[in-house]
Amino acid sequence: MGFSTALSGLNAASKDLAVTGNNIANANTTGFKESRTEFADVYAASVTGVSKTQAGAGVRVTNVAQQFSQGNLNFTDNNLDLAISGQGFFSMSTDPAASSPSLYTRAGEFKLDKDGFVTNNQGNFLMAFSPNGTTVEEGFSEGVFKPLKINAAQGAPVATSKIETAVNLDATEIKPPNYTAQVPGDTTVPVDPTDSRTYNHTSSVSIFDSQGNSHIASMYYVTDDAASNQWLSYFFIDGVPFNENGTKADAGATRHDPITLNFDSAGKLTTDPAKKNFNGINLANVDPSLNVANLDFTFDFGGTTQFSTNFSVQDLSQDGLPAGNLIGIDIDDKGVVSSRFSNGGSEILGKVALTRFANPQGLTKKGDTTWGESNASGQSVPGQPGTGSFGVIQSGALESSNVDISTQLVHLIIAQQAYQANAQTITTEKTIIQTILNA
Repeated sequence: MGFSTALSGLNAASKDLAVTGNNIANANTTGFKESRTEFADVYAASVTGVSKTQAGAGVRVTNVAQQFSQGNLNFTDNNLDLAISGQGFFSMSTDPAASSPSLYTRAGEFKLDKDGFVTNNQGNFLMAFSPNGTTVEEGFSEGVFKPLKINAAQGAPVATSKIETAVNLDATEIKPPNYTAQVPGDTTVPVDPTDSRTYNHTSSVSIFDSQGNSHIASMYYVTDDAASNQWLSYFFIDGVPFNENGTKADAGATRHDPITLNFDSAGKLTTDPAKKNFNGINLANVDPSLNVANLDFTFDFGGTTQFSTNFSVQDLSQDGLPAGNLIGIDIDDKGVVSSRFSNGGSEILGKVALTRFANPQGLTKKGDTTWGESNASGQSVPGQPGTGSFGVIQSGALESSNVDISTQLVHLIIAQQAYQANAQTITTEKTIIQTILNA
C-alpha cells in the first residue's frame, strides 16, 4: 500500500513540476495566464465511510487552474497592438464570414492581412460591433459581430454644407467710391472683384463640391451711407456672383442681390436669422466642364460685429473635404476604431467587441493563448469596452504574462522537494520489505 501512496505523490509532484515549468516557459508570452496545480487527498472508503484509523491512499491532481489576474501593460509603437485593462477577452473568429466569435484571447498582437482584416499571429479574425451610422454618437450594434476590416481605399470627398464666419466690420468706414447699388432694370454690376473701389472688404475660404474639387467662396462687404449700422454682403464662387436661391447673377436680367447685415447701437448683429441658406448652386456656371451635384449650404454670419476698429476676420471655416488617402488607424479606450485620411476626414469602422464569462477558469484551453466557451465557463456575455464590468482598451500596448518568475522558481524548489520526498518514501518501503524478506 505504501508504494501506491508514494507513487501517487510522485505523479502529483511531477504534474506540479510540469505546470510550474510551463508557467516559466511562457513568462514572455503575451496575454498568457499562469496556472496552479490543485490537489486533493485520497482515502479508501467503505460502505460505512472512512475509518478513523485510515492512513490515506495518497494524493491526486483535481485541477490545473489558470489565474486570470491582470498582467502588466508594455507599450509599443504599433496602434494595432491592443491590451485590455480590466475584465474581458478579445472576441476572435476563424472565418471572416462568421457572425459570432468562437475563440477568446487576451493576446492583442494584431496586424492586417492581405485583405485588410485585423488578425492575430494565427490568422484568426478580430471581431467588432458594427456602427449604426457614421458617427460615434449614433452608437454601435452590440451583439452584431463582424470581423474588423480596414478600408485602405481613398477617403471620399465631402461637399461643403456649412460655412461659418466671424468678422468685424469697421463702423467708421464710408461707402466705396465706385459702388452703386443695383436697381431694377439697371445693368450696373454692384461689386466687381477686379475693382477694389467697389467694396470695402472681402474674406474668402476654400469650399468643396461633391467630387472634391476645390473652389474659392468669397464674401464682399459694402457699407452704404444711405442706412446707418447696415452692411451689404455679396457672394461669389471663383469670381462668379451667386444669389441665395442659386441663380447666377449678371449685369442683365438677373440682379446680384446682397445679404443685408443689420447691427444695433452696440455693434451686435441683429439680422435674424444669422444663417443664410444657399441652395441649388450649379457649378457648371463656374466651369462648364464640371458635372457635379448642386451646392447646398448654410452661411452663418452669427459671429459678425460692427465695432469702431479695423476690419478683421476672427473665424472663417467650412466642413467640406477633398478626397484623401489612408494615413493611419486610431483606436480609443472605448474600442472605437476609426481610419484617418490625408484630407483631415475620418471613418468609423467599428468597435472592438469584448466578451466575458461568469467563470473564466471553466474556459476550455485551445492553445495559442486562446480559450473556448464550455458548460463550466457559463454562457458568453458580449459587451463594449469601458461599459459595465468590461475593461478599457489601450492601443499601442500589449498585456504581458502574469507569471512572476521569482514566485515560480520558489515553487519549483518546493515541487522538487515533494518529488524527492515521495521517492524517498518508495526507497524506505523497499528497505523495509527487503529487511522482512531477509529475516
